[in-house]
Amino acid sequence: MTVRKDATPSSVSCQNHGDTLKDEIYRQMFRLEANRPGAELDLATALLRGWLGPYSTPEATGLLEWLRKVTPLCLTMIEARQQPCDVCREQRH
Repeated sequence: MTVRKDATPSSVSCQNHGDTLKDEIYRQMFRLEANRPGAELDLATALLRGWLGPYSTPEATGLLEWLRKVTPLCLTMIEARQQPCDVCREQRH
């Protein structure tokens, strides 16, 4: 990644942290889709980290917009996983 000369170290750090957070959320979404044990909680935790992080800087605007888009999808995935399976009437596995 090329760093702009006018970018401050804190903005670069914030962007790197945001990218790391996005990677973690996507990873947990894939784990949930693959029916991995504990993926619901891991995805919910990653989302909470995103929303509760120190993102009050202008550089965080893109991350917050992304979180607003991806969070409803993640919640739908988590809720679907919690619904009973039609075949076995147990939680999906």
